[in-house]
Formats: sequence, C-alpha cells, structure tokens
Amino acid sequence: MGASAVTDERLEEIYGKSLVAYQRERIDNVLKHYSEMFSADDDIHFFSAAGRSEIGGNHTDHQRGQVLAASLSIDSLAAASAVPENVITLHSEGYDTYRIDLDDLEIRDEESGAAALIRGVVAGFSKKGFKTGGFNAYVTSDVLGGSGLSSSASFESLIGVILSGLYNDDAVSPVDIAKIGQYAENHYLKKPCGLMDQMACSVGGFVHIDFAKNGGGDPFFDDSYPSIRRIDFNPEDYGYTLCITDTKASHEDLTDEYAAIPAEMKEVAAFFGKEVLSEVSEKEFLEKIPEIRKTTGDRAIVRAIHFFEENKRVISEAGALLADDFNGFMKSFAASAKSSFEYLQNVFCVKDARQQSMSIALAVSDLYLAANAKGAARVHGGGFAGTIQTFVKSEYADEYIKAMDALLGEGSSRIYTIRKYGCIRII
Repeated sequence: MGASAVTDERLEEIYGKSLVAYQRERIDNVLKHYSEMFSADDDIHFFSAAGRSEIGGNHTDHQRGQVLAASLSIDSLAAASAVPENVITLHSEGYDTYRIDLDDLEIRDEESGAAALIRGVVAGFSKKGFKTGGFNAYVTSDVLGGSGLSSSASFESLIGVILSGLYNDDAVSPVDIAKIGQYAENHYLKKPCGLMDQMACSVGGFVHIDFAKNGGGDPFFDDSYPSIRRIDFNPEDYGYTLCITDTKASHEDLTDEYAAIPAEMKEVAAFFGKEVLSEVSEKEFLEKIPEIRKTTGDRAIVRAIHFFEENKRVISEAGALLADDFNGFMKSFAASAKSSFEYLQNVFCVKDARQQSMSIALAVSDLYLAANAKGAARVHGGGFAGTIQTFVKSEYADEYIKAMDALLGEGSSRIYTIRKYGCIRII
C-alpha cells in the first residue's frame, strides 16, 4: 500500500487543512526510507500518534486527580508492515535501529529509551490479553524530545496503535493503549509517571479526565478507569491562539526533581493511611498541617495545597468551557500558572537556581501579555525545563512569538492546533 493511497481528504480529517501539504511530504519521505531499509513490496500501513498538551491539572494525574488535556497536530508517524518472525525491527529517524526479540519480554535493567519502551508496550499488550507479533517500521516524529509535548508517550502510543492495527483488527481501545504505555514507562523505564500524557496522546481531541479510582482492584484492568468527558473546544473560536514555547533548558539530571513531586504528595497521603492525595479529605488535611509538616517537611505541604486547589480549578475550567465562558476558563488558567510557580514549585531547579529559563520566559510573557489583557502563560507539563504554554489573543500571536524567539532563539515558540484523533491508523 503506497503513500498515494492516503488521500488529501484523509490527511485533512486527521491534521487539518493547513497541514495537508506538510503531512503529504512526511508520508512520502517515510515510505521512501521504509522502502530503502526494508522492502517496497511489503504490505505497508501508516500509523500516527499525537503529541499532547496539558491544559489544566499540573501534576495531578499521578495523585488520581483531574486533568484537562488535548491532542495536538504534531505526531509520531510510522510506515509499518507485519512480518512472520516474532521480532520488531524499528528505525527511528535521527536515532538508532532497534531490534526487539518478542520471545523475551523480561525487564532488562541495562535497557533504556525506545528499546525498553517497545519491549514494555509488547509486554503490556500480552498482560492485557491482546495479540502481538513482529513488524518492521520506519518512524519519524515532529514531537520534540524533552519539549514537554510527550514524545515518549507519543512513541508508546504509536507502538500500541501499530500492534492494534496489524494484529488486533484495530480493536484495542485508545484507553487501553494509554494504560499499556504507562505500564511500559513505569516498569521498563522505571519512570513514575501518571497516565495523563499517554491518555492525551492516545485518546484525541480535548478531554476532561478524572483519574479517581472506582473501588479496589488494579486500574490497569478496570475498564471504567479513568472517566473521560470530551469537550468541544477550539481556542480559535474565542479569538485566541495556543502557543507553546521551548525555553531551551536541559532536562539532563532532572529525574529526581520530577520524581520528588509525586513522592512528596504521596508522603502527605501516607500520613492519612492513603495511597494518593485524591483519597484524602482536604478539610482534614488543612486541619492537620501542623502535624503533617513534622513528618513530611514544608515543601510537601505546599505541593499538596497545589494539588487540592488545582483539582478544583480543572473542574471549574471544564465547567466554564461547557458553559461557553472563556473568560472564566482564562481566570482559572492564570490561577494555575500562579499556583504551579508558588506552591508546586516546578519552574526551576533549586540545586541550580542561577539557571531559570522557564522563570524568564514566564516573566517576559507576563510583561508582554499584561498590556491590553492579551492572554496568559503557565508552566507546561512536568516543569523545571522544557516548555511554557500560552493562550494569546490571535491578533497578537505573531508578535508574541517574535518576542519569545528574540528571548530564546529562533523557532522557540510555535502555534499549535488541537486535533480530534490521538493514535490512529491513517490507512
């Protein structure tokens, strides 16, 4: 099946009209490289898994809280074909070629990156009772690694949708693909991430996700977990543009900073004999703060305060959008920015406080956006390095991008649009 079988109408449906020519070029390029690396005579299929943006709920998912998230018009894109051998051979453009023997799905402590994620996703498919098998694939991605747009979750979702398409008649749900991606990241990369990144990359559109667990049992096998509500939201309908700006700070050696946030929140939950903060009464938490801080220290307390307030903000944001109240949404969005900086404290790393690229980007954004109430900016994703997110009035978007590029370098800031599909077989 050649790239010519992918119609412009199909590309417009997935990516939007403005990106048809760009995506056509990408698909042609992927097919060319696949054919050179494997064979043009293979039964080739094309698959896509979106990048994502967390719109509301900064660091709430790992405490089974509330999140607003959206799939973006960037993706990991693959040409793939099933093979009889029980082996996945995958080349990722700009990286390595990975060859994973599916007869050995045990966790390998020495394995990292894409290889570990491929093995972990296949193991997750087996754990969930889905079919697996070998395939050849050539992958390209415009979801920048380390950008806060979830390149790893997009890649996990891509492997999942390929396995769903080639071996399960496209019947594996996006939610199951997301859970499997999280399983791979938690166990095979040993990264204690929540489920939000994978859900946003896999499910598609703009969604309100409630990660609260209904009863006991393993949420990996609970089909009712999490609760998802789609919201028909496009900022352009309100005269605003979504911009995401890469602050160009390094993510190197930040794993401990990221891991400390869920760990400290769980310390507070453990004070009450609970696993996560969503199981704790906020009223009881506030009453017990003098006692809790003796056990957890102060930073855990203020991070817990952020969680409780951020959770309520997500519900307010979702309600505002459903009520067509964009001003109400923006008010909560700005409050989230303040809370992430002051209470969650994930804007800069305390062990190297001289380096504060996100702080500068947010400060300059605030100065620029304050004039004529042009919009609002907040930390995006995990924080400490990476990206900030801005809703800016559309007539000022180009000017805002120019200001960010002048501060951080050409190409730092981009306009993004929301796409309705997360992970999908293109053809």
